[in-house]
Amino acid sequence: MDSHKPLPAGFSRHDRRSGLTDPWEPLYAKASASSFALGLFADSPHVNSRGFVHGGLMSALADNAMGLSCARQIDNIGGLVTVSLNIDYLGTARTGEWLEVCAEPSRIGQSLCFAEAKIFSDGKLCATAKAVFKASLRNDNRENSA
Repeated sequence: MDSHKPLPAGFSRHDRRSGLTDPWEPLYAKASASSFALGLFADSPHVNSRGFVHGGLMSALADNAMGLSCARQIDNIGGLVTVSLNIDYLGTARTGEWLEVCAEPSRIGQSLCFAEAKIFSDGKLCATAKAVFKASLRNDNRENSA
């Protein structure tokens, strides 16, 4: 991968780390009032033996971006849990390409949130995803009292 490629406009280092995503660092994020995006330059930790970005990575990043897009819309959010996730692979992404997951909430309900994402590789659409999340509020003790 060419480490001297410039980041696309608006992206900076993603500040939320996890054990799952640590091997994929560096990850980058961009947020607006209605959307959230994650991106990375595809490299060896992201691809399968044929040099294609692994579908599991795309799915995990889509799940992450869609959840964060919903969480940003909910006051007093305690957390989100994925209820369902569907992804359709439409093309491929390869080593050295910029992979970008653009997510937006499509509906925020009382306890369920719905989101959609488009995944691009160097600007070409390579997958779409939809998810449903169960939200809990910080003052919602129902799950802790069971």
